[in-house]
Amino acid sequence: MAEPLKENPIDADKVAQNPGLLPYAHHVGGVPIVPTQEGVQRSTSLSSMDFQTDLQLNQIKAQMELLAEQARSIQRRKQVSEWIYSAKISFKPEVNHVYHLYERETGDFTLSLLSPEEFAQSKRQLGRFVHSVRLLGDHTWHIER
Repeated sequence: MAEPLKENPIDADKVAQNPGLLPYAHHVGGVPIVPTQEGVQRSTSLSSMDFQTDLQLNQIKAQMELLAEQARSIQRRKQVSEWIYSAKISFKPEVNHVYHLYERETGDFTLSLLSPEEFAQSKRQLGRFVHSVRLLGDHTWHIER
């Protein structure tokens, strides 16, 4: 007759499943595992490299975001310039002066010397206020507001 199995006296929480994979000796007679100078140096170098490359990648990301914002701004200026050059203008715009762009209900644009505040005082309307713009020396328009 088979003898009944005895209960293992070693606590299961104190036994490693794969003792060969532990970074230290798993029993009293085991050889101590001490990191070599090369391993410490490699770990330090790898950590420094990670930090440095992450820093550089973040700088490049910030530069890309700035360039994307500049591109959007240029596209917006181009769109506004196209609206202005297709607008009804009853005067000769002067460089470095501020003008005001309005959109009529028909979809046509009008460039005016009068700001929305001045139109509000006169009770006249040119349509929906779009932007206040300044004519630059290269005949592009800077959006003031």
